[in-house]
Formats: sequence, structure tokens, C-alpha cells
Amino acid sequence: MKRKIRMGMIGGGQGSFIGPVHRIAALIDGQIELVCGSFSSSFENTKATGESLFLPENRVYPTFKEMIEKEAQLPEGERMDFVAIVTPNSLHFEPAMLALEKGFHVMLDKPMTLTLEQAYQLRDKVKETGKLFGLTHTYTGYPVMKEARFRVQRGDLGKIRRIYALYPQGWLAEDVAGENKQAAWRVDPKRSGIAGCMGDIGVHAFNMIEYITGLKAVEMCAELNIFVPNRLLDDDGVAMIRYDNGARAMLAASQIAVGEENPFSIRIYGEKGGLEWCQEDPNTMIMKWPDRPKEIIRTNLGYMSPVSQFHSRVPAGHPEGYLEAFGNIYRNFALSLQCILAGEKPKPEYLDFPSIEEGVRGMQFIETVVAASASNEKWVKMIQ
Repeated sequence: MKRKIRMGMIGGGQGSFIGPVHRIAALIDGQIELVCGSFSSSFENTKATGESLFLPENRVYPTFKEMIEKEAQLPEGERMDFVAIVTPNSLHFEPAMLALEKGFHVMLDKPMTLTLEQAYQLRDKVKETGKLFGLTHTYTGYPVMKEARFRVQRGDLGKIRRIYALYPQGWLAEDVAGENKQAAWRVDPKRSGIAGCMGDIGVHAFNMIEYITGLKAVEMCAELNIFVPNRLLDDDGVAMIRYDNGARAMLAASQIAVGEENPFSIRIYGEKGGLEWCQEDPNTMIMKWPDRPKEIIRTNLGYMSPVSQFHSRVPAGHPEGYLEAFGNIYRNFALSLQCILAGEKPKPEYLDFPSIEEGVRGMQFIETVVAASASNEKWVKMIQ
């Protein structure tokens, strides 16, 4: 008999932005229940978070190591099935490796690790253990992005030629690290890694391009900038990217674009047509043609593909947004895990969530865009 999937959480304590988002996303479809956690480096914070989530005291742990070790000792019918890791980048690798070694499946926030070498080690461990691994590249979860991918793969646009991905934000236009916890770790190389803006949001744009088109980047020319005085990591940047089919992309990301909230957008042009989408109107995609008017494509209408409809929850005209897209990643992960626990093969639509390979590709992008920006060469090959 199938049951709810039991989740543990590392990070996401009081004051966290992404922790509550993960919890809402995980619980939205009723497939998952939170059973334990180590939510903060402060045990007081962890205890307070555990109390607010009505967790039993003996399932709230002072450290992630103790949590993973003790959960592994519990009977199979009680212990967590997987762990969601929602910490700063520097605390992704160690708990993920330990969880895999102890037999747990893993859901991890992006970017996957602090370094590319860690990403390779984590990929090897996932292959060695055979455990399910998910990565929360949120925007791939939108139903209309599933539709975009379906239509591109069906050939509606023809051979892809040109891509524009733009991700501007304005929240780091000033030095707010001293007063903003979310800003503080993102501008700290020890906790964020070698990239700031490009590692935080540029990697989303890179992932979205490869997800929709199925293309692989092969070369890059880039410029990363630091506009805020005394900041150690990029807060703005642009990359020109060449893909394996000859397509070209321009990817721009900025966190000093004053007044911008989160208008992540993508435009893709092929030999026969184009498409456009913006995250601030996530239920709408525009298809463009040389010989007829633009088409406005809306979520969960009869003309949508089965894969898009599978990822829609509400009737057309009712907004589906960020939390639901996040929830689609967790739901597919849970449905896949349900099948694995039952000794069944997951359906292809269940496996439609970012995995270890997308995590490695993201880290390759981060390493390459930093190297390209520092290089005197016009083009730098994608680091493998």
C-alpha cells in the first residue's frame, strides 16, 4: 500500500526565505509529510522552527549530521525517506553526500554545490547509490514552460537559431549585506562560491535554455561586473553562448537593475517561428509567426499538450504561479519515489524534474562564465 513520502529538512529555519517555500511546495499535493528537521546552525532557532511546525521534540536535531545518523537508525517504517537541503551553497555538498551514504534520497536547492569538483563527486555518489536526486530549478515547473519544451521538441519553431534570456533584479543595487541575511551569504565567496549574480539567478536562465531547447552549450564569451563598491562577487553580467546545433544565445542577469522585481524572460527563435515568456505573467506564452498574427497561449486550455495539462492544477483563468511551479518539482519527485519504493518504474512524466545532470551542467556554466569573463580569449569552451 502506498503512503505519504516522509521528508526531513536541513536549513529553512525562522528568518529563511526559501525554507517555507520548499515546505509549501512539498506539501501542496498531499504526497509528502515533514517528519524531522535540523533547520539552523542555531539550535534555538531549530527548536523554535520545529515547535512552529508541530514536530515531536525527538525529531528536531541540533545538527544535520546527528539528524541523518539518527534517522538512519530508526525503523524503516518511521525514518525519513528523503531530505530537502535548503541551506546556503557552502552547506549543500556535505549533507547531500552523507544522506546518500546513509541510504536517503535527496532534494537540493540550486546551484548544486560550491565547486564543480564537488558536483562531480556528488554525481558519482548518486550513480553509486542509485538514490533519487532532485534539484529545485523552479521555473522549469511552470505548466506553460512544459508546453514551450513540448512545442520546440515537436518542431513547431524549426531549427533553433537565436535565444535571449534576461533576468534582472534590483534588490542588491545597494550594499544591504549588513542588514539582510539573504544578501549576506550571496555576496560572500565562502558561502556562495565563485559567482554571485550568475550563480544565483544566471544559472536559472542557463538551465531554462537547455531545458526548453534540449541544446547543449559548447562555448561562451562573457563579462561579469561588480557595481556596488567593495562587493566581492559579481552583481551583474552578460554571456554570449554558442550551442551544439549552431544556435546563439545572449544571457544577461543583474541584481542591480533598480526597480526590477523578478521579470525573468526568455525568447526563442527558430527557422519557422518564435516564442516568448515572462515569469511575471507565468500563465501566458506568445507564439510568433512570419505569416500570421501572434498567438497567445494560456495555461490549461484544451489546445495544451498532455504534459502541460498534467502539470496544471486549476481551471484556465485561475492564476498558477511560483509556488505551484515549485510544487510540480516536488510532486514529480514524490510520485517517482512512490514508484521506486513500490518496486515499480516511474512514468516518464513523473521523472520530469531537474536531476543530478542539470546540477552538474549548472556548475559547469558557473565555472565557465567566470573563466570566460577573466580570459583574454574571445571564446572559452564549456568546462567539462
